[in-house]
Amino acid sequence: MSKATDIRVKHVETKTNRFTYRTPIKFGGRVVVDAVVFDVEMEVETRDGRRGRGVGSMPMANAWAWPSRVVGGEQALAAMMAFAERFPGRAVDCGAVGHPLEISHAWASLYGSLAAEIAAEMQLAEPLPVLAQLVAASPVEAAVHDAYGKTLGANSYNLLGPDYVNADLSHYLSAEFQGEYLDRYTRREPQSRLPLYHLVGALDPLEAADVAAPVGDGLPETLEEWIGYNGLTHLKIKLAGDDLAWDVDRVVAIDRVAERAQARRGCVSWNYSLDFNEKCASVQYVLDFLAQVETRSPRGLARVQYIEQPTHRDLRAFPENRMHAAARIKPVVIDESLTDFSSLLLARELGYSGVALKACKGHSEALLMGAAAQKYGLFLCVQDLTCIGRSFLHSASLAARIPTIAAIEGNGRQYCPAGNAGWDQRFPTMFTIRDGSVGAGALTGPGLWGE
Repeated sequence: MSKATDIRVKHVETKTNRFTYRTPIKFGGRVVVDAVVFDVEMEVETRDGRRGRGVGSMPMANAWAWPSRVVGGEQALAAMMAFAERFPGRAVDCGAVGHPLEISHAWASLYGSLAAEIAAEMQLAEPLPVLAQLVAASPVEAAVHDAYGKTLGANSYNLLGPDYVNADLSHYLSAEFQGEYLDRYTRREPQSRLPLYHLVGALDPLEAADVAAPVGDGLPETLEEWIGYNGLTHLKIKLAGDDLAWDVDRVVAIDRVAERAQARRGCVSWNYSLDFNEKCASVQYVLDFLAQVETRSPRGLARVQYIEQPTHRDLRAFPENRMHAAARIKPVVIDESLTDFSSLLLARELGYSGVALKACKGHSEALLMGAAAQKYGLFLCVQDLTCIGRSFLHSASLAARIPTIAAIEGNGRQYCPAGNAGWDQRFPTMFTIRDGSVGAGALTGPGLWGE
């Protein structure tokens, strides 16, 4: 089957920018101090001769996508950049024609060989993991979805039904989705406002007494100041996962500071998410943690909305890490482990009750996993990668168009405001936060967000 609206990629241009963080982020035992952002501009053509251009952007984030014990951080970043730089040419040469969903599905078959080629050339001690491949390819995938919408003069999220897509969801997922398309699992208009999750990194000062060396750039220096400055109602807490006393103390301290700051502004309801970044040895650690937090701060525990990926990302290697008991207390979402539909199914078997979507894993995959999560009644959220500028708009558009999304994370404004320069003027409701939420209703134009 084919349609006149099917597209082919004609040309791709790329560029790279590096931004230094205003303050470092610590998560999963790793400290990150800058971001390398890969930008893509793409030209496409429909079968009936219409041409258009689209853009994509994403931080490469090797510390999250490839936390290796045998490949150093700079080498991992270099390998991911090599993948990102070579993949656009492979995408053009592939010659795939169709809807962006179909084109990106064809592209996925190219990832393995390109990763192997780079690993051999660089003599890497281990191959590029799938997650690193997805992140490196994600700007190109974003660009093809964006170009499709702009070429047809419509928002890309409104071009996901049978009038535009040549195969239903059973082609990508399972027979359960026979006759269904992504228009069933996405909104025709974006959610007007989304609560914003503010990140509390392991190094972040909570109150004035914690500030050893002020940044002095006019932005808040502490969590307490950020709460008042942005009117925050959602806090994402980075935890150690291998130091129970520290983790419990951290949550109790954050709740104490938050209660003081929220009382000052008259706020009576707010939420936390807890992110262990896979460092917990077992689910028992999570259960012990939750029990101790409940003893010391029952109101703090009540404010926890969900828990992110507490144990190792390799689910098949650690099948004993079952989340059923923890998920009966709070939703437990799969994050780093989620790389395809089979990993989602395995996570369900192991007791995970939710899914964290990320634009950096590829736009098509995020849409497909969002559909599957809704079908199975799983908790849904959209998480960040310290996305800035275009990449944050991409992430936010995804959150605003998928029903049941609880909130969106957006920590670029905290750690890398330089990457948002100018964007706050073009999309003020997305980058100027006063009531703890983003005004995603502005993301209605052609393409993914209407740039």
